[in-house]
Amino acid sequence: MLLSIVKFIPLMVFALLVIVFKLDLLIAAPLATFTAAAVYMITKRARFATAFEHALDAARKIVLIFFILMFAYGVAECFMATGVGASLIILALKLGVTARTIAPIAIVVTCLLSVATGSSWGTFAACAPIFLWLNHLVGGDVILTVCGIAGGSCFGDNIGMISDVTVLSCGMQDVKIIDRIKHQLFWCVGCLVISLGLFYLAGSSLPNTQGDVQQALEQIPEEAYLALQESRPSAVLLLEQVKNGVPYYMVIPMLLVIFFSFIGLHTLLCLGIGMVSSLILGTVAGTVGIDSWLNELLYGGFSGAGSWVIVMMMWVSAFGGIMNAMDAFEPFSRGVVRVSKNHHQLMGWCSVLCLLGNVALADEAAQVATMSPIVRKIVEENVVTESEKDAYTFRLRLATFTSSMGIYGSQLIPWHCFPVFFASIANAVYPIRAQGFSPLDIISKNYLSFLIVGSLLILTFTGWDRFVPGMALPDTARLKQEKN
Repeated sequence: MLLSIVKFIPLMVFALLVIVFKLDLLIAAPLATFTAAAVYMITKRARFATAFEHALDAARKIVLIFFILMFAYGVAECFMATGVGASLIILALKLGVTARTIAPIAIVVTCLLSVATGSSWGTFAACAPIFLWLNHLVGGDVILTVCGIAGGSCFGDNIGMISDVTVLSCGMQDVKIIDRIKHQLFWCVGCLVISLGLFYLAGSSLPNTQGDVQQALEQIPEEAYLALQESRPSAVLLLEQVKNGVPYYMVIPMLLVIFFSFIGLHTLLCLGIGMVSSLILGTVAGTVGIDSWLNELLYGGFSGAGSWVIVMMMWVSAFGGIMNAMDAFEPFSRGVVRVSKNHHQLMGWCSVLCLLGNVALADEAAQVATMSPIVRKIVEENVVTESEKDAYTFRLRLATFTSSMGIYGSQLIPWHCFPVFFASIANAVYPIRAQGFSPLDIISKNYLSFLIVGSLLILTFTGWDRFVPGMALPDTARLKQEKN
C-alpha cells in the first residue's frame, strides 16, 4: 500500500502544479516528469538514465503525431485567416436568429467552425462576441447561449481531423483519424441533434423577434476587441471578415479536406490539400497572397505547434512513459478488472478512468497522453479478440474515450482550463452582465456535454452501443477470465 502511494506522488504533484499553482503545462509537465523519474529511481533502485529511457520511448512512439500537428496548426491558421471560417459563420447565420433559436444556431455555427479550424478556444473566442451581443439584441437567455457556444466549440476537438486532441488520442492508440471519426460519427451527430432539440425547448418561451447580425457586430465594444487581440488575435480577423463579408466559395477547402479524408487519403496529404486550396481560393477572394500565406499563416501555424503543443506533448508523454514503466496505476487496473464481468463493463470502467484522469489533471491533453497507455494496457492484457480487426475496434473506442472524456468531460469540471477560459473570454467580450460569468455558468446548461459524456458511459456499460451504426464492439470478444 505504501509503495503504491509513493508511486502515485508524481501524479499528485502534476495535479497540484496545474490546478493549485496554475502553472502552464509547458512548465508543469517537465517538473512532474522529473518527479516521476526520481520516484522510479527510488522504487526500482535504478539510475536516472534508465528512468529517462522510458520517457524517451514514450516520446518516440508519437513522432508522427508531431508532423500531423504542424500541418493541423497550419490548416487552422489558413482557415481562420483566408475566410473559410468566416464563410461558415455567414452561411449559418442566414438561418435567421431569434431569442428562441439563437442557442441552437450558435451550436451549429460553432460546431462547423471548430471542425474547420480544430480550435475550441479559437472558435469560442471568435463566436462569443457575435452571439452574446446578438442574444442581447433579441432578448435571449444569455446562459443558455454561452453554454451552446461552449458545447459547439468543442465538437471539432471530438470529431474533427485537425484538433491536437484528436490527433494525439488516435496516435496513442495507433488508429487512423478517419477510422475513429467513422466509428463515432453517428453517435456524435445523434448527440448533437438531441442537444439542438433540448436547447430549443429550453428557449421556447422566449421572444421570436429576429435579430440583425450587423447591428450586433457594431455593438461589440472596443475593449472587447482589445481583449481578444491579446488572447486570440485570429478571432479578431475572423470577426472583421464576418462583418465585411467573404465569398461563399471559401467553404470549399474544408469540404475538400473532409472528402479526401473519407476516401482514405493520408492525413498529411488531406491537410496539405486544405492549405493549398485555401491559398488558391483566398487569392481569388483577395483575403490572402502567396507571401502572407507562406510567411505568416504557415509559419505561424508551424511555429505555434512547435513552440507549445509539440513540446508540451513530448513532456506529457514522457511523464506517462515513466509512470507506466513503474506500474503506478496498477491498483486501479486491478480494481477495474476485478469489478468487470464482461468486456463491455471493462471498457466502461476504462472510460471512467479517463474521466477521472481529466478531473485530476485539469487538462485534456495531459489526460490523453497519461491515460491512453494505461487503458490500452488494461484492454490488451485482459480482453481476448478473434482478429486484429476486432482488437483495432477496441483501440478505436479507447481513442474515443480519451478524446470525449477529455474534451466534453472538461466542460463538467469547474476547475478545468476549458470552463475557466470560456468564462474569462465571455466576461471580456460581454462585460455588461452584472454578475459576470463563472465556470459553473458554463456547466449549468451545457446539454451537449452532458449528452456526450452520459451517453458514452451508458452505451458502453450496457452494450447498447451495438444499436448505434458503426460503434458496436465485437460480440465475440471476452475477458480472459470471464465471470459467470
